[in-house]
Amino acid sequence: MNIQVPTIRTADDFLRWNEGREGKREFVDGRIVEMMTGGSRRHAELFLQLAFLLKQALADPTLRVTAADFGVRTPHGIRYPDVLIHRGEGDGRDLATPEPLLVAEILSPSSLALDFGEKAREYTALPSLLHYLVLSQDEPRVWLWARGEDGAFGSPEMIVGREESVALAGFGLALPLADLYRGIA
Repeated sequence: MNIQVPTIRTADDFLRWNEGREGKREFVDGRIVEMMTGGSRRHAELFLQLAFLLKQALADPTLRVTAADFGVRTPHGIRYPDVLIHRGEGDGRDLATPEPLLVAEILSPSSLALDFGEKAREYTALPSLLHYLVLSQDEPRVWLWARGEDGAFGSPEMIVGREESVALAGFGLALPLADLYRGIA
């Protein structure tokens, strides 16, 4: 029996094709890229704790914190970050946002080069993005890319230690690493 796979040329083709499928994949430069599933317990806990703290801290009711199953449109296709903040505008059935305000990725051994390289370049190219976070799951350590007053992203700031906080100036809040990593690392 022959199975015909539809031609997937655009991000919209990919989103329609990918909706409801098992497994995890992204669409990058016209290619479907299989992603890792089944992360560690630390990854899962940090993911949930970050989403919870952001949701709890955001004062603006129009902002939404979503996670891994909601996509981000980048100049190269569709990515599925671990956690993101976006405006709650549009249709609730949308499958991706073109205008994330914050994107966060939690490191795993297989994602290190991707999170600091390709994804950093793609996310920071988005005009709406205020902050890109990469979080270690092994210790209280976060890398923060923040849009400056000149509108550009500089080099990431590394924040280390439970006594430190991640300042998210675009939202007027700071996340204490002690709270973020409580019981995790």
